[in-house]
Amino acid sequence: MLRVNECHLGLDDDCSKLKSVIQKKLKTKDDFTYEIIRESLDARKKQIVKTYCVDVTIEHEEKYLHLKDVTVSKTVHYQNPSYASFEKRPVVIGMGPSGLYCALLLAECNARPIVFERGSMVEKRLKDIELFSKTGILNENSNVQFGEGGAGTFSDGKLTSRSKDPRSHKVLEEFVTFGADPKILYEAYPHIGRDQLAEIIPRMRQRILDLGGEIYFDHTLEDIHIEKDVITRIQVNGQWMPCDDLLLGIGHSARDTFHMLADRQVMCEPKNFAVGVRIEHEQTFINQQQYGEFAEKLPPASYRLTHTTKKGRGVYTFCMCPGGEVVMATSKKEHLVVNGMSLHARDGKNANSALLVQIRKEDVGEELFDGMDFQESLEKKAFELGGKNYYAPVQKVQDYLCHQKSTGLGNIKPTYALGTTCCDLHDLFPDFINEALEEGLCAFDSKMKGFAQGDALLCGVESRSTSPIRIVRNNELTSVNIQNLYPMGEGAGYAGGIVSAAIDGLKCAEEWMKRRGKK
Repeated sequence: MLRVNECHLGLDDDCSKLKSVIQKKLKTKDDFTYEIIRESLDARKKQIVKTYCVDVTIEHEEKYLHLKDVTVSKTVHYQNPSYASFEKRPVVIGMGPSGLYCALLLAECNARPIVFERGSMVEKRLKDIELFSKTGILNENSNVQFGEGGAGTFSDGKLTSRSKDPRSHKVLEEFVTFGADPKILYEAYPHIGRDQLAEIIPRMRQRILDLGGEIYFDHTLEDIHIEKDVITRIQVNGQWMPCDDLLLGIGHSARDTFHMLADRQVMCEPKNFAVGVRIEHEQTFINQQQYGEFAEKLPPASYRLTHTTKKGRGVYTFCMCPGGEVVMATSKKEHLVVNGMSLHARDGKNANSALLVQIRKEDVGEELFDGMDFQESLEKKAFELGGKNYYAPVQKVQDYLCHQKSTGLGNIKPTYALGTTCCDLHDLFPDFINEALEEGLCAFDSKMKGFAQGDALLCGVESRSTSPIRIVRNNELTSVNIQNLYPMGEGAGYAGGIVSAAIDGLKCAEEWMKRRGKK
């Protein structure tokens, strides 16, 4: 198979014209088939063009290798492991991306996983979140953090990953199998959107059930019993049951579970994390900054900005949601957390992104739960600054940089549905975070003119971007001191987004099958 790069089409050209472009690149009239590997926009010249990378299957490949932009393809397609049988049934905790993909692969390989998820299935979860957005009545086990699909279900549904692991393509292929647009297989910045994820994930659930798996929603892991470094039983919803192997994808917000694991002497360690705010701009501003004169012809634009402060602290944007909204993402009453979400069309008026500051262990204390306690303290303070019923504290960027409380809003209206309260966000954060945010905002304004000007709006607090704790594991992906415990995903400290968490779930499933499967 050949890899052909730099295949160009005009911005308005239909993809059906791509085959003739490949023919010209290969200088051939011979028959061939091709697969799009990557599609991106190239704006280096006066006209924006669509640029493709393709894999081509054609006879006598060797005679084309001397041509410009033609090499041997190194694409490796994922193959499910093959085992005749399994004596034991694995227990999977959590149905975020790591648990979902772990359970799906186990089911596809006839391992019949048993899955427990503390939150509700998507259909009920949608109702619980809608009730909260209208009334402020929070279900602490069924919300933006907890439930089928994990926190990623109520996000922009980004599927970007810098990993070259062939499992990343497996993740995308599964999404397509269950209803996602096939374009996610080759778009440079693929995404699905909350609305489509809510339809796709139940189909994945049904596939697991059809293949012999069991799934129990509204079931919380409460305790584990360990004998000689092996889990023998687990307690779920007050009931003890036998457990041969535990694949643990609990997510970064299961704080009670982390405390239980520490009480049972499971080896965990503190790690660096990040906190900050959401920043909102009008989407038309972002489009104009990114695309210039082509803004009206192209899809809603995104951005990714990073800065290292004079004191060496990282400040960066994360989970940018074009045409999206800021949503409540708390899982604890009288605590306030915000996140970003977009629908598939990304057709909302505002763009929003997390604006985060790196937090090192030494900033907040190096005991295991110091980082988690710091997160909770910010969430409690944000709730108090909001003033009532989960109103979010907001401030115009220019007021924040001038150290003055906002007294009103400008043209940018907050998308946060429960209501907002103008305040001074300096009251939310300690000095070292405010100092880094201010420097980062000014640096980003120099990279994207107007980023920190106009009516750009800050909303706090974004505190759940990553876990402050890692469950330590070995090369076989089991806990370093519990032989049959497989910590996985973002909550365990081994991923950072939907695709990377799903990849980690696949890896853990593979390791379990390698250990327990019979050929």
